[in-house]
Amino acid sequence: MQVFRGVHHPGIASACALTIGNFDGVHRGHQAMLALLRSEAQHRGLPTCVLTFEPHPRDFFAQLAGKPGLAPPRIATLRDKLSELERCEIEQVVVMRFDAAFASQSPQAFIADVLVKGLGTRYVLVGDDFRFGARRAGDYAMLDAEGQAQGFDVARMNSYEVHGHRVSSSAVRDALAAGNMELAASLLGRPYSISGHVLHGRKLGRDLGRSAPDRDDGFRTLNLRFPHARAAATGVYVVQTFGLTAEAVPGVASLGVRPTIEGAGRVLLEVHCLEWPRALGSEGGYGKLARVELLHKLRDEARYDGLPALTSAIRKDVTDARAFLAEHAAQRRQTTRDRI
Repeated sequence: MQVFRGVHHPGIASACALTIGNFDGVHRGHQAMLALLRSEAQHRGLPTCVLTFEPHPRDFFAQLAGKPGLAPPRIATLRDKLSELERCEIEQVVVMRFDAAFASQSPQAFIADVLVKGLGTRYVLVGDDFRFGARRAGDYAMLDAEGQAQGFDVARMNSYEVHGHRVSSSAVRDALAAGNMELAASLLGRPYSISGHVLHGRKLGRDLGRSAPDRDDGFRTLNLRFPHARAAATGVYVVQTFGLTAEAVPGVASLGVRPTIEGAGRVLLEVHCLEWPRALGSEGGYGKLARVELLHKLRDEARYDGLPALTSAIRKDVTDARAFLAEHAAQRRQTTRDRI
């Protein structure tokens, strides 16, 4: 999959079958739309293209209004969004910078400059609530009329439902906010995960819990940065981490701003592996690209009165995570026996 920043790039295909959207989470509704796009593109002999935006338009307008809290919590990083689009076999993605100039484009200018001149669009697939252009003045009817005038086909896809519930990024955010990881996984079609390179942190985890009789390295953590001010999921989770070794590594993780340590700040995903992979050595995790699946929420993020109270809470999280994983493994074994 090729990724381009903006439409003014010589490597962009001269014609394409296109869909447009934020695609936060690339949930099952998005996946159905992308599958239809691939089918239509194949029928027309065109490459598939996704036009998406960074920052999220609602992020931009919230900052413009001086009310960043109005922006929706982010489900996925740009890295994870692009990874899922590639898994959906999209051939090229164009990431448009959503800024004041782009936001002020009229619908007609967007069609002429971006769709026709920039991307050579021959087919456009949009959602049933699609709006575009300054003040969201453009709609499906306008796009369809312009398509007939300028020689590209336009289609729209109705809402996608799972068990009678409309699948949307808002529904995924609500499930994550409620800590309902099973529902989130159902809407996404996969367990919710976050990826990133393992960074050096303050290494406080190595000192926490050193007095435990079965530990000599404290609560060592892998730190991954979530590069947005607000994450759709926050709290403490049972997780499994991929990318460290050939096998998934079970653990417990905190996603948030570390209120006991810093009070507030950047969003971090801190993962404590229940069994540190010996093959990595003491420093082997740094720089690795890891993907962390959040399987089950244990509790909300909390502020503690000092490091001893935090250490006690982490010990309980570790115990609860081990119990969940043991029960989960037992359920899988029982399901396997039932199938046999």
